[in-house]
Amino acid sequence: MSIEIELKLRVESHNVVRGKLVEVGAERIGAVVETNHILDRPDGALRGQGFGLRVRVAEDQGTGESTTTFTFKGPRTPGVIKSREEIETLVSDSASFLKILARLGYVSILEYQKRRESWLLDGCRVELDEPTILGFFVEIEGDGEAPIRAVQRKLDLDAAIEEPRSYVSMLISHCKDAGIADRVLRFDSE
Repeated sequence: MSIEIELKLRVESHNVVRGKLVEVGAERIGAVVETNHILDRPDGALRGQGFGLRVRVAEDQGTGESTTTFTFKGPRTPGVIKSREEIETLVSDSASFLKILARLGYVSILEYQKRRESWLLDGCRVELDEPTILGFFVEIEGDGEAPIRAVQRKLDLDAAIEEPRSYVSMLISHCKDAGIADRVLRFDSE
Protein backbone atom coordinates (compact mmCIF):
# COMPACT_ATOMS: atom_id res chain seq x y z
CA MET A 1 0.00 0.00 0.00
CA SER A 2 1.34 3.40 -1.01
CA ILE A 3 0.72 6.36 1.31
CA GLU A 4 0.90 9.92 -0.01
CA ILE A 5 2.20 12.37 2.63
CA GLU A 6 2.35 16.01 1.57
CA LEU A 7 2.11 19.64 2.63
CA LYS A 8 0.48 22.25 0.39
CA LEU A 9 1.59 25.89 0.70
CA ARG A 10 0.11 28.95 -1.00
CA VAL A 11 2.73 31.33 -2.45
CA GLU A 12 2.61 34.63 -4.36
CA SER A 13 4.71 33.29 -7.24
CA HIS A 14 7.05 30.45 -8.06
CA ASN A 15 10.00 32.65 -9.03
CA VAL A 16 11.50 33.04 -5.53
CA VAL A 17 10.93 29.35 -4.70
CA ARG A 18 12.47 28.26 -8.01
CA GLY A 19 15.52 30.43 -7.28
CA LYS A 20 15.85 28.93 -3.82
CA LEU A 21 15.58 25.40 -5.25
CA VAL A 22 18.48 26.17 -7.59
CA GLU A 23 20.48 27.79 -4.77
CA VAL A 24 20.19 24.76 -2.45
CA GLY A 25 21.05 22.28 -5.22
CA ALA A 26 17.66 20.67 -5.87
CA GLU A 27 17.33 18.52 -8.99
CA ARG A 28 14.78 19.69 -11.54
CA ILE A 29 12.78 16.76 -12.92
CA GLY A 30 10.67 18.58 -15.51
CA ALA A 31 7.45 20.45 -16.20
CA VAL A 32 4.05 19.31 -17.41
CA VAL A 33 0.58 20.63 -18.08
CA GLU A 34 -1.95 18.26 -16.58
CA THR A 35 -5.57 17.73 -17.49
CA ASN A 36 -7.26 16.11 -14.50
CA HIS A 37 -10.59 14.28 -14.77
CA ILE A 38 -12.16 13.73 -11.35
CA LEU A 39 -14.81 10.99 -11.28
CA ASP A 40 -17.49 9.79 -8.90
CA ARG A 41 -20.78 7.95 -8.82
CA PRO A 42 -23.77 10.11 -9.78
CA ASP A 43 -24.84 10.19 -6.11
CA GLY A 44 -21.40 11.40 -4.93
CA ALA A 45 -20.81 8.20 -2.96
CA LEU A 46 -17.03 8.16 -3.44
CA ARG A 47 -16.40 11.74 -2.30
CA GLY A 48 -18.91 11.23 0.50
CA GLN A 49 -16.67 8.47 1.89
CA GLY A 50 -13.48 10.47 1.32
CA PHE A 51 -12.39 8.48 -1.76
CA GLY A 52 -11.15 9.96 -5.02
CA LEU A 53 -10.80 8.68 -8.59
CA ARG A 54 -8.73 10.61 -11.10
CA VAL A 55 -7.59 10.18 -14.68
CA ARG A 56 -4.65 12.52 -15.30
CA VAL A 57 -3.13 13.30 -18.69
CA ALA A 58 0.25 15.01 -18.24
CA GLU A 59 1.88 16.62 -21.29
CA ASP A 60 5.64 17.05 -20.88
CA GLN A 61 6.56 20.65 -21.68
CA GLY A 62 9.99 19.62 -22.95
CA THR A 63 9.13 16.72 -25.23
CA GLY A 64 5.40 17.21 -25.86
CA GLU A 65 4.79 13.55 -24.96
CA SER A 66 1.75 12.66 -22.86
CA THR A 67 1.39 10.16 -20.04
CA THR A 68 -1.93 9.08 -18.53
CA THR A 69 -2.32 7.77 -14.98
CA PHE A 70 -5.38 6.43 -13.20
CA THR A 71 -5.38 7.11 -9.47
CA PHE A 72 -7.42 5.91 -6.52
CA LYS A 73 -7.13 7.96 -3.33
CA GLY A 74 -8.36 6.79 0.05
CA PRO A 75 -9.71 8.96 2.86
CA ARG A 76 -7.22 11.45 4.26
CA THR A 77 -6.15 11.74 7.86
CA PRO A 78 -7.00 15.04 9.56
CA GLY A 79 -4.37 17.80 9.65
CA VAL A 80 -2.43 20.16 7.44
CA ILE A 81 0.07 17.45 6.45
CA LYS A 82 -2.10 15.33 4.19
CA SER A 83 -1.73 11.56 4.45
CA ARG A 84 -3.84 9.13 2.45
CA GLU A 85 -3.63 5.89 0.53
CA GLU A 86 -2.81 6.39 -3.14
CA ILE A 87 -2.75 3.69 -5.82
CA GLU A 88 -1.74 4.62 -9.39
CA THR A 89 -1.36 2.82 -12.67
CA LEU A 90 -0.49 3.90 -16.20
CA VAL A 91 -3.20 3.93 -18.87
CA SER A 92 -2.37 3.77 -22.58
CA ASP A 93 -5.50 5.47 -23.98
CA SER A 94 -7.15 8.12 -21.79
CA ALA A 95 -10.20 8.68 -24.03
CA SER A 96 -11.07 4.97 -24.17
CA PHE A 97 -10.43 4.54 -20.46
CA LEU A 98 -12.75 7.45 -19.60
CA LYS A 99 -15.43 5.82 -21.80
CA ILE A 100 -15.00 2.53 -19.93
CA LEU A 101 -15.41 4.30 -16.60
CA ALA A 102 -18.53 6.08 -17.91
CA ARG A 103 -20.01 2.72 -18.99
CA LEU A 104 -19.35 1.47 -15.45
CA GLY A 105 -21.43 4.34 -14.07
CA TYR A 106 -18.81 6.93 -13.15
CA VAL A 107 -19.39 10.58 -14.06
CA SER A 108 -17.05 13.53 -14.34
CA ILE A 109 -17.52 15.88 -11.39
CA LEU A 110 -14.62 18.16 -12.35
CA GLU A 111 -12.11 18.63 -15.16
CA TYR A 112 -9.27 21.05 -14.56
CA GLN A 113 -5.80 21.86 -15.80
CA LYS A 114 -2.70 22.48 -13.75
CA ARG A 115 0.84 23.53 -14.60
CA ARG A 116 3.35 21.55 -12.55
CA GLU A 117 7.13 21.86 -12.30
CA SER A 118 8.76 19.02 -10.34
CA TRP A 119 11.97 19.01 -8.28
CA LEU A 120 13.77 16.61 -5.91
CA LEU A 121 15.33 17.87 -2.69
CA ASP A 122 16.60 15.86 0.28
CA GLY A 123 14.44 12.85 -0.49
CA CYS A 124 11.29 14.94 -0.98
CA ARG A 125 9.47 15.82 -4.14
CA VAL A 126 8.75 19.54 -4.48
CA GLU A 127 5.99 20.51 -6.89
CA LEU A 128 5.47 24.07 -8.12
CA ASP A 129 1.76 23.95 -8.95
CA GLU A 130 -0.48 26.41 -10.74
CA PRO A 131 -3.99 25.00 -10.95
CA THR A 132 -6.25 27.04 -13.20
CA ILE A 133 -8.06 29.85 -11.34
CA LEU A 134 -6.46 29.20 -7.91
CA GLY A 135 -3.00 30.79 -8.12
CA PHE A 136 0.38 29.42 -7.05
CA PHE A 137 1.17 26.58 -4.66
CA VAL A 138 4.13 24.51 -3.52
CA GLU A 139 3.54 20.89 -2.56
CA ILE A 140 6.23 19.05 -0.62
CA GLU A 141 5.81 15.27 -0.58
CA GLY A 142 8.00 12.99 1.49
CA ASP A 143 8.16 10.00 3.83
CA GLY A 144 6.85 11.90 6.85
CA GLU A 145 6.31 15.24 8.51
CA ALA A 146 9.93 15.70 9.67
CA PRO A 147 11.57 15.56 6.21
CA ILE A 148 8.74 17.64 4.71
CA ARG A 149 9.14 20.35 7.35
CA ALA A 150 12.95 20.29 6.90
CA VAL A 151 12.54 21.00 3.16
CA GLN A 152 9.97 23.71 3.94
CA ARG A 153 12.54 25.44 6.19
CA LYS A 154 15.36 24.94 3.67
CA LEU A 155 13.25 26.72 1.04
CA ASP A 156 12.45 29.59 3.45
CA LEU A 157 8.74 28.76 3.29
CA ASP A 158 8.07 28.84 7.06
CA ALA A 159 5.78 31.87 6.68
CA ALA A 160 3.90 30.49 3.65
CA ILE A 161 0.17 29.89 4.15
CA GLU A 162 -0.54 26.20 4.70
CA GLU A 163 -3.52 25.01 2.63
CA PRO A 164 -5.25 21.89 3.98
CA ARG A 165 -7.89 21.75 1.21
CA SER A 166 -7.42 19.78 -1.98
CA TYR A 167 -7.40 21.46 -5.39
CA VAL A 168 -10.54 19.45 -6.15
CA SER A 169 -12.49 20.85 -3.20
CA MET A 170 -11.29 24.41 -3.86
CA LEU A 171 -12.19 24.18 -7.56
CA ILE A 172 -15.60 22.61 -6.95
CA SER A 173 -16.35 25.46 -4.51
CA HIS A 174 -15.20 27.98 -7.12
CA CYS A 175 -17.46 26.43 -9.77
CA LYS A 176 -20.42 26.54 -7.39
CA ASP A 177 -19.76 30.18 -6.44
CA ALA A 178 -19.15 31.23 -10.07
CA GLY A 179 -22.07 29.26 -11.52
CA ILE A 180 -19.86 27.04 -13.71
CA ALA A 181 -22.27 24.13 -14.22
CA ASP A 182 -20.04 21.90 -16.36
CA ARG A 183 -17.12 22.21 -13.92
CA VAL A 184 -14.56 22.37 -16.71
CA LEU A 185 -11.64 24.71 -15.93
CA ARG A 186 -8.91 25.04 -18.54
CA PHE A 187 -6.20 27.65 -19.04
CA ASP A 188 -7.67 28.67 -22.41
CA SER A 189 -10.95 29.62 -20.69
CA GLU A 190 -9.45 31.89 -18.01
